[in-house]
Amino acid sequence: MPNVPAASALPRRDQIRKEAARLFAARGFLGVGVDEIGKAVGISGPGLYRHFSGKDAMLADLLVGISERLLEEGRRRAGEAEGVGGPSGALDALIGGHVDFALDDRDLIILHDRELLHLKEEDRRRVRRLQRGYVELWVGVVRGAFPALAAPGAEPLARAAVHAVFGLLNSTPHSAAPHSAQSDRSGLPRDAMAALLHSLAQGAFAAAAESAASGAVVAPGAAAAPGPAAEEGAA
Repeated sequence: MPNVPAASALPRRDQIRKEAARLFAARGFLGVGVDEIGKAVGISGPGLYRHFSGKDAMLADLLVGISERLLEEGRRRAGEAEGVGGPSGALDALIGGHVDFALDDRDLIILHDRELLHLKEEDRRRVRRLQRGYVELWVGVVRGAFPALAAPGAEPLARAAVHAVFGLLNSTPHSAAPHSAQSDRSGLPRDAMAALLHSLAQGAFAAAAESAASGAVVAPGAAAAPGPAAEEGAA
């Protein structure tokens, strides 16, 4: 059933974004027509063309837009938090922001996983460029929060840990209760899931730092970190 009443408070362009993301995630980009998106927001299919030039433009707007938002929000959150809580505070803020994204924008995660190939090459390159910037932001913050990961040769381990945490957080469309603060058979309540994901992410980075500090994982060509000072990886 269309979510017109819930979406009606949004500007029309945002209504279209919301419903296009929902329908693309549920049915696939190729399985949804312009008329169906129009019906979901209470306008004719051709009326959508006053806001978007077509389905391709909607998909690009969604995927480029979320990549831009993650990078901008990440920079803002990390910058503000670091001034108060130092590097550990910045990492906490980054994790919290991405947890919110994973729990509240599941349709966009599904879209990215399944529909990125349908973007025009120029838009796909733009998304990849923004994503690289987001990864570099996290790598820098993680290495600041865990001194063992800032050691020479530990950067690949920090980068691998960041990608692993993204994989963990972005798996929530398949494990969390959909669009509800209450638990059901599909997962934990939102607050409980958010706390769990935050703890797991922090634990993953702490484990990577412990590996770097002990020399258990060493980048090719890098010297092993001296001594077993695993405590250096504590935030």
